[in-house]
Amino acid sequence: MDGFSGREGVIVLAATNQPDVLDRALLRQGRFDRRVVVNLPDKIGREAILKVHTRKVPLSDDVRLGELASATPGLTGADLQNLVNEAALLAARREQNEVRNKDFLDALEKIVLGPERPLLLSAEDRERIAYHESGHAILGLVVRGADPVHRVTIVPRGQALGVTYQRPQTDRYNYPEAYLRARIVGMLGGRAAEEVVYGTRTTGAESDIEQATALARGMVTRWGMSDKLGMVQLAQRQNPYLGGGFGGDKPFSEETARIIDAEVQRIIDECHEQARSLLTEHRKSLDALVEALLARETLGEQEILEATGLPAAPDLDNRPKVARTLHASPGSQ
Repeated sequence: MDGFSGREGVIVLAATNQPDVLDRALLRQGRFDRRVVVNLPDKIGREAILKVHTRKVPLSDDVRLGELASATPGLTGADLQNLVNEAALLAARREQNEVRNKDFLDALEKIVLGPERPLLLSAEDRERIAYHESGHAILGLVVRGADPVHRVTIVPRGQALGVTYQRPQTDRYNYPEAYLRARIVGMLGGRAAEEVVYGTRTTGAESDIEQATALARGMVTRWGMSDKLGMVQLAQRQNPYLGGGFGGDKPFSEETARIIDAEVQRIIDECHEQARSLLTEHRKSLDALVEALLARETLGEQEILEATGLPAAPDLDNRPKVARTLHASPGSQ
């Protein structure tokens, strides 16, 4: 950092994705005096980014960039650029002169859910996958505060044999405890549906279990949502690029570790039982959605509502009170 003086009129800019590992000497006063945190773009920002990347793209009259921005929470500027490119490629393959709204939706599905993967599945496997994904979808409709179910498919995509895509209606920056529990209940819906229908289990819930456990552990160790442990920080801050935490050994005793494990298990068990109970209660809607999926393989939001006869999940705002919230991202589904 030596060699610059105020008389030379030089401004030094730097960027990093790993602020936690920067040398403290680099951040002393007089070196980098101002820090600017660049977050993911909000709805207004996403719409502005889409306008930039579609300037030279012929768009159909049915394309509404504002609506597209609302449908893409969590996407970065690079993701949105890729979305425009993928939509344009789809339009070209379909021999269209303009990019239509359907092209954008199909491109978004490819980016979010992954590319289709050709697999020859037996009728038994297709039915079990349909029940698994329908379990996620039904709970997305009946659990209060769940994110709206946008799409469900039994077409293998990426590493998954089927996918249920839920997205929030607005950008979220604060997460109530009830919302996190709704997320966990939905994550466990696939396994719960298999248990309700077949009375057996498969390996298909591996990713769901991993995500649900991580979210429950965050509730206990990061966000003070365990009455037994209270508002005590029990998880060291992690760097997503390096993995693990900083500061050496875990900052709690073996007894506390046992309580943490028990509290995580309690949350998972309660949410699992709620998932099984709700799917048993709505078994007719579950079977109807499976029948529709086996016939059409992929269903949009309106088709899901029509097949199940269920309305969208009630919002958390209808609840009289939300006890606790957190100011950090709970992770992706």
